[in-house]
Amino acid sequence: MWPVLKAYRRILTSSLGMLIGLVLAACSAGPDYIRPAAPEETHFKEAKKGWKRATPRDEIDRGPWWSVFRDKRLDSYESQVEISNQNVAAAEAAFRQAQAVVKEAQAGLFPAVTLGYDVTRSHFGRLAVGSALGSGITRTISTLAFTGSWDVDLWGKIRRTVESDVSAAQASAADLANAKLSAQALLATAYFNLLAADALSDLLNRMAGTFRNTLEITENQYKAGTVSRADVATARAQVYSTEAQAIAVGVTRAQFEHAIAALMGKPPADLTVPHTPLGYRLPTIPPGLPSALLERRPDIAGAERRMQQQSALIGAAVALYYPDITLTGVFGFMGQGGLAMSLANEFWTLSASAAQTVFNAGRTTAQVEAAKAFYDQSIAVYRQNVLTAFQQVEDELAAIRILAKEQKAAEEAVKASQEEFDVLLRQYRAGTVAFTAVNVAQITLLTNSQAALLIRQSRFIAAVALVQALGGGWDASQLPSNVELETRDFFIPPI
Repeated sequence: MWPVLKAYRRILTSSLGMLIGLVLAACSAGPDYIRPAAPEETHFKEAKKGWKRATPRDEIDRGPWWSVFRDKRLDSYESQVEISNQNVAAAEAAFRQAQAVVKEAQAGLFPAVTLGYDVTRSHFGRLAVGSALGSGITRTISTLAFTGSWDVDLWGKIRRTVESDVSAAQASAADLANAKLSAQALLATAYFNLLAADALSDLLNRMAGTFRNTLEITENQYKAGTVSRADVATARAQVYSTEAQAIAVGVTRAQFEHAIAALMGKPPADLTVPHTPLGYRLPTIPPGLPSALLERRPDIAGAERRMQQQSALIGAAVALYYPDITLTGVFGFMGQGGLAMSLANEFWTLSASAAQTVFNAGRTTAQVEAAKAFYDQSIAVYRQNVLTAFQQVEDELAAIRILAKEQKAAEEAVKASQEEFDVLLRQYRAGTVAFTAVNVAQITLLTNSQAALLIRQSRFIAAVALVQALGGGWDASQLPSNVELETRDFFIPPI
């Protein structure tokens, strides 16, 4: 038995190779994909307005993009996003599902072969067999058979489906990269917001100390009879108000800390970020060429892959106009008695069938039109994604450039406010100015200091947003290739 089955297996394997070669040489209905043109810029408008590249060049695609901020704690947090973030895990599972769909579609290119074994025992009485003697006849019939069926893909319906599924898998890989980039950017944003909250807390506590000093001077002036009790109340209210603001910052800080933990895939109770005020050093992020943006944004790459996905589905729909051709074959052994006796009686059958739809009330035409409309829709989505990408880069370049100028002005305002407050406080001690002037000056100092900190915080957030808008160092070459996703392997049970 085993030599016969092994020989059949070798014949089946070689036959599959020849048949598959015939199918691959057949035509594929529908249009071949050519990437449609997209809006392009020759330069970034905002990059020409005083933008200077770092020397030496500090490109963002040298390792993890967040390393340009040179913050070891941020480095350790970001490295855990890809491992533990559940949104990233869901995107990774979706990519594996897309890979499995490709394999499932590819299976349609090959025959389906089943092996069946059947034993039937029947009895016929003596009258049924026309015998007056004996008790009749009992027979055992055994059948061992391979049954194969193959939908011959002459018009490329299955191959176009495979092409579509491969493109969908590549789009899913781009979605995975985009999910990682989004989560990493959210974590960096939450991290710098937390540092800004720590800086604001320090500022408010420092100003509360200044206000307490003013309160002490005012109380002494009140005891000397040079100011009213209302001035003391105003000074005390200013202290408590500033202390309350400093305490309220803790709520915002806690929320950012919890957000960082969630983005890392951890419960908030498992993460404590040490108190660290926001720094001043910002990296220089070169925007590169606008044409490179199409290859560096995973969302754009995903949209482009979905265009090919929809283009291939047009071909799959057009193939429905042509007849379906199916080949069926059976090879096996059948005989009376057990399996060993059956092997002496082989049998086989081969059949071919073709089915052509002659009337379906325009369903096929409607399916083709729908596929073309989906393709046109994917083109519009792709082009809009490109325009949005250019807009986002231009927005963040403008924000970084303008905020840098604004911060210089804001810091000068803080220096001037500090100088004004120091002068008025000395005059107040000498009794030459009223408390109102000092109170207004210290409120102005606090307001300007908060504004300068907010601008500095915005610059860090804009830097993160610019890196994200530029793709975070990702490149379309990181997508899995057609060769990696397509598989021609088929499974035959070992004998």
